[in-house]
Amino acid sequence: MLHASCFMTLYTQADKNTRLTWLYITGFLVFVIGVGYVFAGAMGNSTILYIAVIFSVVMSFASYWWSDKIVLAMSSAKELKHEDNPQIYHLVENLCITAGLPVPKIYIIQDSAINAFATGRDPKHGVICLTTGIISRLEKTEIEGVIAHELSHIGNRDILLSTVIVILVGFVTLLADWFRHWAFFGGKSRDNNEGGQLRMILIIVAIILSILAPIAAMLMQLAISRKREFLADADGALLTRYPEGLAKALEKISQDTEPLEAANRATAHLFIANPFKGKKMMKMFMTHPPIEERIKALRGMNM
Repeated sequence: MLHASCFMTLYTQADKNTRLTWLYITGFLVFVIGVGYVFAGAMGNSTILYIAVIFSVVMSFASYWWSDKIVLAMSSAKELKHEDNPQIYHLVENLCITAGLPVPKIYIIQDSAINAFATGRDPKHGVICLTTGIISRLEKTEIEGVIAHELSHIGNRDILLSTVIVILVGFVTLLADWFRHWAFFGGKSRDNNEGGQLRMILIIVAIILSILAPIAAMLMQLAISRKREFLADADGALLTRYPEGLAKALEKISQDTEPLEAANRATAHLFIANPFKGKKMMKMFMTHPPIEERIKALRGMNM
């Protein structure tokens, strides 16, 4: 049975991660609008700012409705029926009853690597996707911990959030590429006498932003992803009341040297752990927090 102090620890960690995540999101949106404003000023066309805002809203709407289908198709995932694996279905159903969530669809990726992810625009349209490796190589309590983690993502609507951020990051990169093309191939031939020194300053700033914008946008996206992983770990531990199950699962995932063939750069941040193996990256460029830190946090939750 959980002590009251444990609940406080879990809720405190979840609240902290939620506040930090919304801080990053607010900063990201301000950043996108600011970049659009500078680009519009440098090009002498305020329509660019309106187009940037409208396009990001439209892309966010599209990602809301179709993100799950796109991700599942990219991952070559196939739906798992109840008769295919009743044990997995019962694990998911029992955890959903505890969490008060609708039972999501379950998909399988035929790959012996140990990994999983969740998708869907809301809890009623949630999807949990497991590799065949995670089913065959983990113990029941470990699989339960992984499923609880993914259910937490669904309950917190993390997947929709991640998809929207990915769309915005992609748009900032597209906008930056567009400006670089204009600056080098189309910017010198028009309006040379308009705006004077202010226009020249705006052009210089916009060129700098066109280089820095995609990098900054990517770092914001990765920071949001890392904070959400800690939050899902905490919520998953609260759901199963057994943090050690997820901690052991993460240990086995970290020891697995097999890369997940179905993963790519666009979907990597959705998985419970980095699906690319044998590639060392700087901490700031990782889509997930170090597994050692996640395990330490889980084992610090006294149950």
